[in-house]
Amino acid sequence: MKRFLILFLFTFQGLLAQVQFEARVSKNTLGLNERLRIDFIMNVDGDNFEQPNFDGFKIVAGPSQQISQSWVNGRSSFQKIYSYILQPDRKGNVTIRQAAIEFNGQIYKTSPIKIVVTNAVAQERDPNDRPQGQGSETLNLVAEISKTNPYLNEPITVVYKLYFNNIGVTGFKELAKPKYNDFWNQNIDIKQLSIEEGSFQGQRCYFVILKKTILYPQKSGKLTIEPLSLDIGVQLPTNRRDMFGQMIITDDNKVVSAGAKTINVRPLPETGKPEGFSGAVGKFNFVVTPSKTSVKSGEGLDLIVSANGTGNMKLFTLPKPVVPNALEMYDPVHDEKVTTSLTGMSGRISDKYTIVPQYKGKYIIKPMQFSYFDLSTGSYKTITSQEIAIDVLDGPMQAEANSTANAAKNIISKTDQFKYIKSRTTLVSVEKDDFYGSDLYYALLFAPFIILPIIIIAKKKKEAIDGDVAGNRIKMNNKLAKKYLSEAKKQLNNKEAFYIALEKAMHNFLKAKLHIETSEMSKDNIRELLLSRNANPESVKSFIDLTENCEFARYAPASSASIQQDFDKAVLIISELEKQIV
Repeated sequence: MKRFLILFLFTFQGLLAQVQFEARVSKNTLGLNERLRIDFIMNVDGDNFEQPNFDGFKIVAGPSQQISQSWVNGRSSFQKIYSYILQPDRKGNVTIRQAAIEFNGQIYKTSPIKIVVTNAVAQERDPNDRPQGQGSETLNLVAEISKTNPYLNEPITVVYKLYFNNIGVTGFKELAKPKYNDFWNQNIDIKQLSIEEGSFQGQRCYFVILKKTILYPQKSGKLTIEPLSLDIGVQLPTNRRDMFGQMIITDDNKVVSAGAKTINVRPLPETGKPEGFSGAVGKFNFVVTPSKTSVKSGEGLDLIVSANGTGNMKLFTLPKPVVPNALEMYDPVHDEKVTTSLTGMSGRISDKYTIVPQYKGKYIIKPMQFSYFDLSTGSYKTITSQEIAIDVLDGPMQAEANSTANAAKNIISKTDQFKYIKSRTTLVSVEKDDFYGSDLYYALLFAPFIILPIIIIAKKKKEAIDGDVAGNRIKMNNKLAKKYLSEAKKQLNNKEAFYIALEKAMHNFLKAKLHIETSEMSKDNIRELLLSRNANPESVKSFIDLTENCEFARYAPASSASIQQDFDKAVLIISELEKQIV
């Protein structure tokens, strides 16, 4: 009997070991516009098949089921397959998690599979892969670039056009946004999409302009614009007709990509570069204007330093005036009135300095120089402002004020010789009280009875706080947000470190308030979560815009005034969202 039981156990374990359940994919690396086939294969007739959630993919087709059974040389074989066709919806490393079946009361699972999704790749269309139509369908996304070899800080435009012919477009969704690393960029609003006629590769077709962007390269050398990829809903004709003789249209999805583009950015020439050149590229006028030239002592005047024209208006700093010591000058107020179109930025920027004279007299503000690189001539130009004379009509003369200050200092020094003589005396009794029966005696006597309950209560409260993992994480993220905001404040004079600290502060604020991780911080997800927590749409938009601007601002020249404005804006937005989020 014992031998029979041992034989039965070995036989049963052998049967269990024969169960095979695995997942196979057609490829482990694919482009964003390619499709993937995955098969879940079992050699037994398992029940309760549970598919993975396919996070990171869209199910194009499936599940389809295949069952086969055969007898070879007296031995039977069985196979059941569940198949899916998947379309990736984002780039990066994506994991297909475990599927599960049940067989004889046991649960069997497949191993996870890692898939690498890259940028969209060029594909040759297989004629057998499309519906039977006219065979002349066109669907292409093109990025048209105005110039591929610009100077540093010279504007270039990228226009994304979708060309189509003999195909119906029902809608589109962005799968991958273009990335403009080392470019200052701004999108040009398109109020309404309109269909226009044109040609693509010599073929007459229609096109729609989907996106317009103006770029200013911030670094010389070869820079890459990562592609825009779209998932487009289409309607394709077939050779089949309905009972009324009308052609049957089939719905499908196509993924198209504009492809990566390389821009070769030329550095500005070193020959003839003026001293104090701050990076202005374009064509400008430069003016220094005082609000008035005759003032009274203590009365203020404004000195406005401004540049207007076309070029990289937001990406350079204006020169700072040098004034005599008798004129007290305060930090400037920066103002920008700039519009951005496909031709680039144009308008006016200015710094307004408030100057307060201290003494009577005539004072000269020396001429100021502003240099820029003129793209039309390929050379540097320098504009020199006029000398400005300030006439202070009344008040003390500077020499008189200095002598008065010295006299006051001498008077003070004469009175200092008596400062060690005390005018009052405090008497202290020499008699000492006994310790026994004193207030200190009773305080020390009853202290243990008071301190012990406090220690017990504090310990329980600490244990409760330590057990609140989620609450502790929120507090930590709040502390981190305050820490990085304070760090950003310390780095106001260090542009790159400032924007890094500011971006970290805003991310930690989101972690604390929305209970999300960095990997979940997509723009759409942040907007949806903030709006669901009753945040004001304008505050949400301002928060997202400022977060996206942090990365670009690191590479763009910025004045101390604009950095201070970004810091004040971050404090205001976080304060508003603190009040709004429930």
